[in-house]
Amino acid sequence: MTENSRPDPESPSFEAENAPKSGSTIPQNQSIHAPAAPEIVASKKSKVDPTDTPGWERNTLEKLAFASLNEQKATRRWKAFVRMSWLLFFVVLAWMALHRGTPATSASAPHTAVVEIKGEIAAGSDASAEFINAALKAAFEDDGAKAVVLLINSPGGSPVQAGMMNDEIRRLKAKHKKPVYAVVEETCASAAYYIAVAADQIFVDKASIVGSIGVLMDGFGFTGLMDKLGVERRLLTAGENKGFLDPFSKQTDKQREFALTMLNQIHQQFISVVKAGRGARLKETPEMFSGLFWTGQQAIELGLADKLGTLEYVAREVVKQEDVVDYTRRDNVAERLAKKFGAAVGEGAIKAVRALPAIR
Repeated sequence: MTENSRPDPESPSFEAENAPKSGSTIPQNQSIHAPAAPEIVASKKSKVDPTDTPGWERNTLEKLAFASLNEQKATRRWKAFVRMSWLLFFVVLAWMALHRGTPATSASAPHTAVVEIKGEIAAGSDASAEFINAALKAAFEDDGAKAVVLLINSPGGSPVQAGMMNDEIRRLKAKHKKPVYAVVEETCASAAYYIAVAADQIFVDKASIVGSIGVLMDGFGFTGLMDKLGVERRLLTAGENKGFLDPFSKQTDKQREFALTMLNQIHQQFISVVKAGRGARLKETPEMFSGLFWTGQQAIELGLADKLGTLEYVAREVVKQEDVVDYTRRDNVAERLAKKFGAAVGEGAIKAVRALPAIR
């Protein structure tokens, strides 16, 4: 190759001729650039900017609109489901409330009917005259019930409610000619015993608590405390005795005498009911009607009860029908749910308004 025919450095032949031979070394100040890999070139070509596509704004808006519509449809379906669920809940609640009450027992096989009287005897409670009398009526009217047993475990309560139950028991006994037995578990005191004496016989456990034939009215007086605190009670009444049960007002001797007269009258009513129910079986002592209470064994000795016995014993040995059917009226599922959801709030407000000393 002559000097005048020197090859062009940019030509392919020049690069091939001047490429380093196999085994030769490359100076440190020189570098060789290999061609880019095919996959890298492809990935660079695949990264296309979506905004370069014609009509991309419209496509994006359509996607957003459809997503919003789907979300609204799902929300509407969920709201409809929730509303229907609540509607169904209240329909079931109303249906169950209308079908509450005693067991639906038609003229069935011979059995012993049981009505439980448990807890405080008061209006609105499970041991109210409304519920107990309804259960008693169902038990007496069932031809399969050969006798009715009052299963009692109560410390007492309202003499009014107890008197209503006592009257109903005696009425139903006379009408249907069925025997009634009272079986005492732990306690049968005060108004509970008022009910029990309507039974033909009273069965107790030897350690049961029986009696407490008396009446009380309790409350509190805060007049001295208010004077110390410098609190003035401003009570306006039309009638000089209208506020004599007010705990923040002083009680006069006349008001105290009036209250005691009323309690003594109710006490005499209680004593008369006990004497009418127990009759000659009573062995009266000076303390019998003083409000004291006794064990089951002592009650038998005093004539306040008849024998030791349980519900099973009475059904098996006295009624001669071991099959026991419970007629007790209890809160159904709907009523329990209603109380949990706030029905008891209104009841509590009414009780607060009526917060006067109770007679028991």
